[in-house]
Amino acid sequence: MSRLTRWLAVCGLLLTSSAQAALHLQLKTEGLSPAEQQASQALLDEAMQSLPPRFIEQLDRQILVGWTDNMPSNAYGQASLVSELDLNRNLLTALTDGSAATQQTNRPHGTVRREMLATVLHELTHIYDRARLWPAAERSLIQRCARQSSSSGIIGLPDQCRGQTERRFTLSDDPRLLDLAGWQQYVGRRGEREQDNHQIVRSPDLYEVTNPKEFVAVNMEYFLLDPAYACRRPALYRYYKEHFGWAPTATDECPKGFAFLNAGNDFAKQPLGTVDPERVYAVDYLLAEANQEWASRWGHSMLRLVICAPGRPRGPDCRLDLQEHLVLSYRAFVNDVQLSSWDGLTGAYPSRLFVLPLAQVIDEYTKTELRSLASVPLKLSRPEIEEVVEHAAEMHWSYDGNYYFISNNCAVETLKLLRSGSDNSQLKGLDSIVPNGLLEVLKARGLAETSVLDDPKEALRLGYRFDSYRDRYQAMFDVLKSRMPIKQTTVEDWLALNADERRPWIEQADLRSSAALLLLEQASFRRQLLLAQDEVKQKYLGARGLKDGGMDKANKTLQEILASSGFLSRPAELLGSSGYGLPQAREWEMLESESSQRQQQLLRLTTDLDQEVRKLLEPARAAEIAATEANVKQIGEHLRAIHKASGGLQLP
Repeated sequence: MSRLTRWLAVCGLLLTSSAQAALHLQLKTEGLSPAEQQASQALLDEAMQSLPPRFIEQLDRQILVGWTDNMPSNAYGQASLVSELDLNRNLLTALTDGSAATQQTNRPHGTVRREMLATVLHELTHIYDRARLWPAAERSLIQRCARQSSSSGIIGLPDQCRGQTERRFTLSDDPRLLDLAGWQQYVGRRGEREQDNHQIVRSPDLYEVTNPKEFVAVNMEYFLLDPAYACRRPALYRYYKEHFGWAPTATDECPKGFAFLNAGNDFAKQPLGTVDPERVYAVDYLLAEANQEWASRWGHSMLRLVICAPGRPRGPDCRLDLQEHLVLSYRAFVNDVQLSSWDGLTGAYPSRLFVLPLAQVIDEYTKTELRSLASVPLKLSRPEIEEVVEHAAEMHWSYDGNYYFISNNCAVETLKLLRSGSDNSQLKGLDSIVPNGLLEVLKARGLAETSVLDDPKEALRLGYRFDSYRDRYQAMFDVLKSRMPIKQTTVEDWLALNADERRPWIEQADLRSSAALLLLEQASFRRQLLLAQDEVKQKYLGARGLKDGGMDKANKTLQEILASSGFLSRPAELLGSSGYGLPQAREWEMLESESSQRQQQLLRLTTDLDQEVRKLLEPARAAEIAATEANVKQIGEHLRAIHKASGGLQLP
């Protein structure tokens, strides 16, 4: 059929459908027995009963449905451009004798008959999505355009008619649907959409991520047929419901909160937790200031969930409940141990959404990396806050992207999470690919309440700022200098000394300077562990492929711990192929059991790893760590002795 003939056929179909004013499925009965006709019609009737009334009203045309032999054996059906739907004749016998209703498949909907029903709904959705849905008043214009096309040889509508008749969006190119589906705006490219969809985990059918048209059709199946869809994919459920002004009856009661796996480093704790959006008082933009490391020179973007303690009314006092607060942090999951700048540029690392306790994040940045944190409230409405939390939960379970230090880093991922979660119009055209720059543009749009940082002391008191421990360490060092004749002038100079050079000062220290020495020696120990970690990384990479008994043993332990800890950033692997979308209450028991077992394994492996890694250190590094540990122990004993001599109670 030529394009002109096809276009004229479309126009004719649209013109004749005005008398019908509703969708009608017409079974092609030629060659079908009465029983086959009856079974086929029952399938079509059930499909019609499943469709939204607005869908039936707007897709006002007759669609011919028939059975064909010209289809791959594993296919169920396929629709033509506008008016026909073919089903695989290989399935007709099972539909007719009823065995399709009990015959199980390895496909998402379970039985053959259920898959056939889903196929009819899927293909009808394609037709609906392609339709332009012209109003009846414009049908004469369509007729004139068709005549012009025929007489002048123009293929399709002339330009002067095109803008008057086409809808702005079909479902599959609606920006809101694309945001939720995973084809988000490229940050930094002014509206261009990403080509790859990385929301691939816990998918009901990976066919959905091949393109937006298939995503719309696949999710329409579940919206119409799965009573749990509202709980498993709540944002998409609301989208379809709002579009059609209707939703099927949902029989499942959704859990009040969302399950998540806490990626905290306390492996003695159960990692499975829940977040109730109603208990989230605010969402803050959490920025770790920059340092000189290549991957951190622009800072690190995170979101802080200010969660109220159980029983506390939602309000400003919830900021005091620090033990409840969680941090959402997109990070590169480095499964080869070494953080390579080249791999970061080329997207070799998976980008995943980690959920971390606020206290750990504060310690990680302020004590170990000596970087300050700023926690800036975002000006979001109550519904926007709850939907950001909901979307974060969906990304925690479904997203497995690629981390690029330049184009898809923590700032980009955080912005996409805020944009898709809140649907705030102020975020639509916002672009920034660096963390500190993102805070500035959020402030410029009136979305970030940076005034909370104006008074540094008040910001510290209220928890809007967490200072680097560098200044505290310097203050402790100043205490030492004021009480002992130490030549060094800065805390960095002091920590650069080896442990043996610092040890003679311990016995000269009084109570106050001993306390300062203890804090500084603990800081030195953390610094040595970081240096040792980097040393092991370098040695690990350099020794891969070499036959080294010690390295082989440590390599095995490293690989085990990486494999075992991966579930903290990709929690869906604990559930295997069970379900899709957000885990439901009946899946939580499995999650609790599986995550607890993995956590115990991690606890054992980290102990083993510490022992094995120490064997791999250069002698000088191992000696320095041991000497620093000895200093910490000696200072503790010295403090207790001084305290006891002064008549105080014995320190633990």
